[in-house]
Parts: sequence; structure tokens; C-alpha cells
Amino acid sequence: QLQFVESGGGLVQPGGSLGLSCEASGFAIRDYTIGWFRQAPGKEREAVSCIVSDGGTVYADSVQGRFTISRDNVKNVVYLRLATLVPEDTGVYYCEQVNPIKAILSNKCDPVADNWGQGTQVTVSS
Repeated sequence: QLQFVESGGGLVQPGGSLGLSCEASGFAIRDYTIGWFRQAPGKEREAVSCIVSDGGTVYADSVQGRFTISRDNVKNVVYLRLATLVPEDTGVYYCEQVNPIKAILSNKCDPVADNWGQGTQVTVSS
């Protein structure tokens, strides 16, 4: 199974920014589509963004223009830059392998496994 470790979360004021990291272990990410997901208290986990092996990206409407996903295949890390944060962005952020066909053909970030890590908490509050 692919393993991920998320980091970089924290408490930030509305309008602020954060940078999250998703470090993969045990495999090379260069051939995989990787996505970021989040789960707010009392809500289901939702897709935030994903990045295909060739660098193509997909974003949820709620974060389009504010979040930026990127990858460093040498460091084996996928990043998520969060900007212009709002309280609704609060939640635990996770990364996971994503179905590449759905990402490319349907602009959907569907996880292919249910092997969620610890995640990293993002809290947007004044």
C-alpha cells in the first residue's frame, strides 16, 4: 500500500496562507496521480485537488484560484499551497492516491484506496 505523511497545518487567520506537504514513502510518486482531501468536523471527506503524473491539475470549485497543488518527484513530495483562507477551509487535510483516468477525463479526484494517514489539521479562525 502507498503510504503518505501529511504536514504543515496550523492555525491561521482568515485571508492568510499555509503550505502543506504530503511525503510519500515506500514508492516513487512520479507515475501516480495524487490528491488532497479534507474533512471538516461533522462532514464527509471531500476532494480538494489532485495532480496527474504529467503535472495536470484538478481543483474543487470551492478552492479554485486560491489553492495550488504541485509535486516534486525528486523529493517524492506533493504540496498544497492554501491562500486567501476562509473559515470553511477548516478541517483535517489528507493525501491519497487518485484514479488517474477520472482525473484526466472527468476532472474528478477519486481516491483509489481507503488507507488514510493521520492528516494535518488546518484551522482558519480569527
